[in-house]
Amino acid sequence: MRNLTLLTDLYQLTMMQGYLRCGKQDEMAVFDVFFRHIDDFSEYAVVAGLEQAVEYIRDIHFGPEELDYIRNLHIFDEDFLEYLKNFRFEGDIDAMPEGTICFPGEPLVRVKAKLPQAQLIETALLNIVNHQTLIATKASRVVYAAQNTAVMEFGLRRAQGPDAGLYGARAAIIGGCDSTSNVLAGQMFDVAVKGTHAHSWVMSFPSELEAFRAYADVFPDGCMLLVDTYDALKSGMPNAIKVFNELRAKGHEPVGIRIDSGDLAYLSKQARRMMDEAGFPNTIVCASGDLDEELIWDLRAQGAAIDIWGVGTKMITSKNNPALGGVYKLSALEENGQLVPKIKISESQWKITNPGVKQVWRLYDADGMATADLVTLEDEVIDESRPLTIFDPVETWKRMTLTDFTARPLLQPVLRKGEVVCDLPPLNEIKKYAKKEMATLWEEYKRLKNPHIFKVDLSDKLYALKQELLSRGG
Repeated sequence: MRNLTLLTDLYQLTMMQGYLRCGKQDEMAVFDVFFRHIDDFSEYAVVAGLEQAVEYIRDIHFGPEELDYIRNLHIFDEDFLEYLKNFRFEGDIDAMPEGTICFPGEPLVRVKAKLPQAQLIETALLNIVNHQTLIATKASRVVYAAQNTAVMEFGLRRAQGPDAGLYGARAAIIGGCDSTSNVLAGQMFDVAVKGTHAHSWVMSFPSELEAFRAYADVFPDGCMLLVDTYDALKSGMPNAIKVFNELRAKGHEPVGIRIDSGDLAYLSKQARRMMDEAGFPNTIVCASGDLDEELIWDLRAQGAAIDIWGVGTKMITSKNNPALGGVYKLSALEENGQLVPKIKISESQWKITNPGVKQVWRLYDADGMATADLVTLEDEVIDESRPLTIFDPVETWKRMTLTDFTARPLLQPVLRKGEVVCDLPPLNEIKKYAKKEMATLWEEYKRLKNPHIFKVDLSDKLYALKQELLSRGG
């Protein structure tokens, strides 16, 4: 296994040495991971990547090779290298479980540790959580567009490197995909792998019909034929139906056909009609070829007879929004033995951070639908038996009073003193949890275009603290 300890930015190490020189190595600090917005992409995000982040943090150690490399940079002194030699992460981490729906401005992960320890993990933590959360979110949009039809993740060959393909496939499953074409991802994460054959299979035989017959001979109980190598309706479909009839005569039933190009709405409807008329109403139509959530939505609106979608490039790269933009900001620092709230101030209102050690509460109505999120200080408790008035932290005149509601804390213990204290569920369980989470969102928040903005408000106590720090310049 690779040692990922040096998967960090150089300035994390230079700051760590600076903290030691300044005598700040034992000061406790609290950092939040959050994203500010996702441009014109999605109102929500699906948390993913926590398991890999935990593995990275748990395994941090500076071995001889890492120490030699750092020494040869000629930047760091031997006292710092000796400190690194014995380095272990010994802090606390709380996080939203993978598959949780989250929104801009609220902490997905909260880190509490000695300042140098908390500083070191910033880069890798953001790398892992940003990427998987982005792809899980993109996949959830694709799955939403597909409605009750299945989605296969087909992106490995177009992913931006092996790790992006592997962990992107993992994230896509969390987002709701049913299977992946990525065999290594299937092995590592125990998820279904699916695929058919390529155009090259058809082209490698003297005729399309011979290619189909050969494939059916090799896979008689898993025969799905790619019909658009030459002409989907004039040759592909007639040849596929011939082979399907031959399979049935031998006691096997075909799976269906795949179309990878052309007018997918028209071709799928014609292919469906041809298979139905030939006596194969239970076969499926699979579509692939540069699909994304908007094209799938349009195809379904046009009545496309597609049962399963193979989605690759635009999902594995999140093509229309290639980065989540999550950040890692200091929210509290130990001073004279007490954690003191910290705030980052900016001329841009959306770049001003929320201070203190915080918790995020999801508020549900009597039907179990998510109504709003409330960011509070950690020591606050929400009394469900009393009315709760929440307000927009910027446009404070926007207020709502909740009466019949329930509240759930979203940040849960993950690490305590560097040790894992939570279950890290298998991928299929995370997928089921994410599906339940999505079901608590009103359709207005899941809209592909111009979704309604979900309420993320601050408690009175946190709002007052923020205003106090702003008034005195931090």
